[in-house]
Amino acid sequence: MSRAWIPPILVAAGAAALVAFLGATITDLDGWYRTLEQPGWAPPDYVYGMAWTAIYALVALAAVTAWRRTPTTQASDMLIGLFALNGFLNILWSLLFFRAQRPDWAMIELVALWISIVVLIVVCARYSRLAAVLLLPYLVWVSLAGALNWEVVRLNSPFG
Repeated sequence: MSRAWIPPILVAAGAAALVAFLGATITDLDGWYRTLEQPGWAPPDYVYGMAWTAIYALVALAAVTAWRRTPTTQASDMLIGLFALNGFLNILWSLLFFRAQRPDWAMIELVALWISIVVLIVVCARYSRLAAVLLLPYLVWVSLAGALNWEVVRLNSPFG
């Protein structure tokens, strides 16, 4: 690996770790969450940590891969902004679902998160097909999370 990749990888890994840390800090699987009826097909709790770890690694790698191929500073800044917005939306979902205890609001916000991932895939594909492909597991996982979120809302409504 060339030394030119080290700083961007460290920055992307740090940003991904920060988003993961904040999301994990907000996520509380005890108390209220345990009272929610879950669909029978929900993965066991330990799967979430493994999946998110892999996804954050892939997102960081996708960000660096696409960023290194952006032709201008403006394109680079836009790409970084899209990844930052996506990270914010990722944290916001956890905040709405776990802290506000509003899976119904989280479901609405999840649509914005999902769209932000699609936009990232489309924009990254302009610069690197590999970067776009690296984001596909994230889209699949958030789609699964959306289905789970929908089922939690359906099985446990009303909230608030």
